[in-house]
Amino acid sequence: MKVCVKQSVWMLTALASVVLAACSPAEKQTESGSAASGNTAVKKVAITAIVEHPALDAVRQGVLDELAAEGYKQGENLQVDFQSAQGNTATAGQIAKKFAGDKPDVIVAIATPSAQSVIAATKTVPVVFAAVTDPVAAKLVSSWAPSKTNVTGVSDELPLAPQIDLMKKIVPNLKTVGYVYSPGEVNSTVVLDQLKGLLAKDGIAVAAAPAQRTTDVPLAARSLKGKADLIYTSLDNNVVSAYESMYKAAKEVKLPLIASDTDSVKRGAVAALGANYHEVGVTTGKLVARILKGEKAGDIAPQRIQKLDLYVSKKNATEQGATLSDAVLKEAKVVE
Repeated sequence: MKVCVKQSVWMLTALASVVLAACSPAEKQTESGSAASGNTAVKKVAITAIVEHPALDAVRQGVLDELAAEGYKQGENLQVDFQSAQGNTATAGQIAKKFAGDKPDVIVAIATPSAQSVIAATKTVPVVFAAVTDPVAAKLVSSWAPSKTNVTGVSDELPLAPQIDLMKKIVPNLKTVGYVYSPGEVNSTVVLDQLKGLLAKDGIAVAAAPAQRTTDVPLAARSLKGKADLIYTSLDNNVVSAYESMYKAAKEVKLPLIASDTDSVKRGAVAALGANYHEVGVTTGKLVARILKGEKAGDIAPQRIQKLDLYVSKKNATEQGATLSDAVLKEAKVVE
């Protein structure tokens, strides 16, 4: 009988050990996304954009594509929460506060207004900005050196000298450049000031046409009739969101549209010398992956996009009263 009792006690102890093992932290991690077999824990990335339009959508897709290439795949070991502010800065602020409270592994903020909102909302969650023309002027970082804060990112700042050369090739006797922009966007006002300074050296004036809201963009474009020889557009989010309506206005007043993002050629620009925004997203995704793997955002210097491509459209040129020379056509990566 004593032997049987000892055996029973031993069996109960063993059973208890099995039950405890089944409830171990390792098993709980497996249920929450961490695999007991050693797979990487689920990472949470929050993405916000001030508005949805082709250039910013391409940035977001580039981020996701690069994260997948780095081994972070949605539905497996990556959870992504995307929210658009729909062009409303107050909504951008609300999204930023929500994301800060959620405490994801990284917040990706696309475009200047969203980046400003997120950085105002958190000083601890890593933030990677994207498609921000001048992060220093926007007060996202203090310089182009590693910030030593929770912030890094990718700028879409373009060298304006090649842009001006393109304008002169499209309109050889260029005297005045029209510039439709949102006065509330720092990235747009920075470009305006730079344009004025550079064009003045060549005796070329700038006719600025402010458009506070998306609905104001075509009116601003029409206001440049008789005042400018072409219209130059930067990655102003109000302007890019309303590019089709500005294209119609440009056709009416016969002013060629010269853009700084290549996607705008499909939407009505005569020519664009700019970054591929999917590549902006890919570069951003590389920074996000580095942070997910353990680097601190503040140890990574903000980056600029270096490669520019020229896209042109013969159809849009004809409609807007411009002529594309053989030299421009030869330089173009894409001719539509």
